[in-house]
Amino acid sequence: MRWLRPKSLTGLMLLGLALLALPLLVAIVTAALQFRTLSSTGQKIVIEGVNSARESQRLFSEIDSLERTARLYDVLEDPRLLELFKHQDALLTATRTELYAHAAVGTRQTLEQLARVQRQIRVRVLTTPPGTQAANAAGLGRLFAQLSALVDRTAEESNQQIDAEMASLRRLTERARERLFWQAALLLPLTLLAIYMLTLAIGRPLRQIDRAISDLGHGRLHHGIGVAGPHDLERLGGQLEWLRLRLIELAEERNRFLRHMSHELKTPLANIREGTDLLMDGAVGELDPNQREVAAILRENGIQLQRMIENLLSFSAWQTSSVGLETSEFRLRPLVKQVLENQQLTLLSQRMRLDVQVDDVTLFADRGKVRLILENLVSNAIKYSPKGGTVHIRAHSAGPNLILDVADNGPGIPPEDREHVFRAFYTGRAAAGISVKGTGIGLSVVLEFVTAHGGTVQIIDGQYPGAHFRIRMPRVVRNQPPERGKQAHAA
Repeated sequence: MRWLRPKSLTGLMLLGLALLALPLLVAIVTAALQFRTLSSTGQKIVIEGVNSARESQRLFSEIDSLERTARLYDVLEDPRLLELFKHQDALLTATRTELYAHAAVGTRQTLEQLARVQRQIRVRVLTTPPGTQAANAAGLGRLFAQLSALVDRTAEESNQQIDAEMASLRRLTERARERLFWQAALLLPLTLLAIYMLTLAIGRPLRQIDRAISDLGHGRLHHGIGVAGPHDLERLGGQLEWLRLRLIELAEERNRFLRHMSHELKTPLANIREGTDLLMDGAVGELDPNQREVAAILRENGIQLQRMIENLLSFSAWQTSSVGLETSEFRLRPLVKQVLENQQLTLLSQRMRLDVQVDDVTLFADRGKVRLILENLVSNAIKYSPKGGTVHIRAHSAGPNLILDVADNGPGIPPEDREHVFRAFYTGRAAAGISVKGTGIGLSVVLEFVTAHGGTVQIIDGQYPGAHFRIRMPRVVRNQPPERGKQAHAA
């Protein structure tokens, strides 16, 4: 059946219109033929009825004229009246013959009887010698009365014939209506089938294209794109597949660049941190308070740069890897404590206060990714909080889920930025008092890792003056490939 498939969407549309129009055309042609048959039959019945009525009326008139002429000839015995009688008898015979031509069997028998009576009248009038007509007047009157009765019977039988034909026409009309009904009942599923086939032939490749574009837009590049349908839609599917492969290639090039640059940065950064630690430990002599403060600032920014590089590496690894989560069982409270200890220097330098209320929840999840989630959220809260501000951390169980809240006392997230803060490399406005601008992937990593655990990230309003992130994720996570980047929204 492949030869029936059009080569283009236009051809498919024309074929679909033809399939839809064909049942309708069949119905119209069938109805037209039946209506023509019924119209022809009805017209024939009307014409026959009119002719029969006209000819019956003519018979009555001609019989009256014939009887009147016969009686006048009986009284006057004028030869001219006899010639008139012959002429009127010929007219009556012609009318009777014309009526006989399209009469039914019963009516023809009546007309044959009428012909015999007419012949008897003709014989009596033409063969009776002059002067003896009076003796036969009574018999002639009976024959004319019989002739009129036969004409009455002929008219009645003609009416009965017309009534029978009208009843037949009604039956034909009823059968035609039933045929049209069943034809419509048959054509309806055929039309629906044609619509379904057209929808399937066009809708399926369009749905495939729509799904492919949606996958490309959401970064789901691991599924190949194939479109089956008209050739122009197949070519469009081929172009989308080329675009998918090109996006994969660009993503690989970007991730390679990130990995190389991150590794290149780690070596000099390690040297800077090592030198800073030596200065802090007094390896080159004791430092006065001002020098120690400068060294502490260097150490703090070195730690921050190291965290950024780790985020870059984590993000790159996540983008290039399709493996699942490395799940294990662990307690959340010690993990939060470890994250806060890593941020201790920054907290002290910013004179930040901590408001921590974390229940002793046990998770079965990827401990490393949960730690990076906490580190990025806490680092983001510290970064955008004013000196002397407060970082709020809450965690508790809600049925099978974990609810984790991290908030600050900063300016919050503007509504116009909320659609973009989870996008990779989006940095937004600069944080006050931060000398090194972020990479813009911290919240992107948070979203990726939370989504990988089957959770969601929300931006909450009203509870705290600054930015408030709420994470809802299962406490027991199954290792399944996630759909990335779709579960962040504002509440």
